[in-house]
Amino acid sequence: MTTTAAAESQPFQAEVAELLHLMVHSVYSETDIFLRELISNASDACDKLRYEAIANPGLITDGAPPEIRIVPNKAADTLSVVDTGIGMERQELIDNLGTIARSGTKSFLSKLTEAKDGANLIGQFGVGFYAAFMVADKIVVTSRRAGSDEVWVWSSEGGSGFEIAPASEEAAKRVARGTEIVLHLKKDAAKYLEAYEIERIVREYSDNIQFPILLVPEEGEPRQINSASALWQRAKSELKPEDYTQAYKQIAGAFDEPAMTLHYRAEGRQSYAVLLFAPSQKPFDLFQVERKGKVKLYVRRVFIADDAELLPAYLRFIRGVIDSEDLPLNISREMLQNNPQLAQIRKAVTSRVIGELEQLGDKEPEAFTKIWDAFGPVIKEGLWEDFERREKLLALARFTTTSGEKRSLKQIVDDFKPNQTEIYYLVGDSVERLKSNPKLESARARGIEVLLLTDPVDAFWTSTPLEFGGKPLKSLSQGDVDFGLIPLADDKDDKKDEPAADAATTIAVIKDALGERVSDVRASQRLTASASCLVAGGDARDRALERLLAQQNRGEITKPILEINLRHPLVAALATDTAQAKDLSLLLFEQAQILDGEMPDDPAAFASRLNQLVLRGLGK
Repeated sequence: MTTTAAAESQPFQAEVAELLHLMVHSVYSETDIFLRELISNASDACDKLRYEAIANPGLITDGAPPEIRIVPNKAADTLSVVDTGIGMERQELIDNLGTIARSGTKSFLSKLTEAKDGANLIGQFGVGFYAAFMVADKIVVTSRRAGSDEVWVWSSEGGSGFEIAPASEEAAKRVARGTEIVLHLKKDAAKYLEAYEIERIVREYSDNIQFPILLVPEEGEPRQINSASALWQRAKSELKPEDYTQAYKQIAGAFDEPAMTLHYRAEGRQSYAVLLFAPSQKPFDLFQVERKGKVKLYVRRVFIADDAELLPAYLRFIRGVIDSEDLPLNISREMLQNNPQLAQIRKAVTSRVIGELEQLGDKEPEAFTKIWDAFGPVIKEGLWEDFERREKLLALARFTTTSGEKRSLKQIVDDFKPNQTEIYYLVGDSVERLKSNPKLESARARGIEVLLLTDPVDAFWTSTPLEFGGKPLKSLSQGDVDFGLIPLADDKDDKKDEPAADAATTIAVIKDALGERVSDVRASQRLTASASCLVAGGDARDRALERLLAQQNRGEITKPILEINLRHPLVAALATDTAQAKDLSLLLFEQAQILDGEMPDDPAAFASRLNQLVLRGLGK
């Protein structure tokens, strides 16, 4: 090995430089987390070694078994975290420590500058290595890839860049395999050289790391300071709530409390242990395009993969571990996609998770509310994708309605009005806009509860034929709606005796004025106070879905149907004022567009028409 080559200086990626600036200037109040993050990275390196050693056993014959050592040195003011894991080659050191090659970095940085205390964010964004610069003014990383003769040293003082060079002979002998991270501590971080501080942090954050964590004191023998047990393999009776919380934080790399914990062992045709958690806060990558899950797959306590798709994409917020006793240890990532045993595990665990969420909603509504508030839009993706479990997911869902928040479909059906046979909904951009939508008028007059759906996914899952408890879901923006058999909540709202414009004459005038702008004009059963609204035909897509697809260049908006309220004075004026009939017809159409969240085709012409009508009303 050449050890005389000069160190090569390289700049940090721009985002890393900005991140380090924030770290160096003490963004966080809880600096303990730096050690948790370094131990977590070391554990991942040991996991990767065990996985690669399945295909190449020679990788674990060139050094100690996988373990993690923490070495304080008060004389030198250094703290070392050493693992005998997979190690890194030169390019891996550059890629892993000089760049953040993952999406979400800019979002992390923006949130970091806004947060009063960013401790929560480190675990969410996976940039834990850089947390070490909170306590160190220089970091030296020496690493040897398993099976390699080359040893490389990466070093940085947290400025604009780093240096990388071949290791000296002394350093090469010290690192037989894996990675040694030496932190040159700042003066105010001297407490991290104390054995009791190190043990406290390990007990709090890293006790369930599966590899031995050894504290190597300056005097005396090294001793293990973590339990190094697979908590999911232990009986529930042995564990306390704080054990689960600690395990969640370690497994998920999170700082929030789990809102739900699911721990059980399946026996029978297959044997596997399950330890899963539902977070109480959104992770940053929840809506990434890949929609990958974060449940780790183990086989007989050996880590295999963290992206084995053990749950459907709409449950990707679930964190945890599934440990199989039956899958082969040498299963490849390609084989994971088509393995029938894994498919059976996936099906069984998915059903169990949904069942557990359902029980939580019944027995602990406050805990379930945390999950739904954070992940409701994600769970609703299953209404579009998972036909088999659609009924269960509908039962699980909570909705904002015209009657309140967090309403279940069971509650809504139980509160049906006499002769009501359908569950009604509206899809839109915001609850406030939907509440003022004129399509609600007739339903509101009868006290009918209507779902107000504002998540983007709502436009998709409602486009499929749906029913709950034998009651079909019906859009108030699509097809015919007839509330004739449902009594009014107040007889004063009955406007049957009020004069109405002649339907045939009025519709003919409006059709002539609007021409190709609409597919039809008809009298409305939805409206009681407003003059007009736009709806889609019974066979067409809901208008909210059409607008969403059009924004993504995935389809054109079809011509709507204009519904008119024949008892509204503006509509009645059409039949008698032929001079203004065209302007009034266009005004009815354009105000219906605005109420639907659309811009008129010609805003200037709309403004001009409106001004003329106002001036006419003022007698000008």
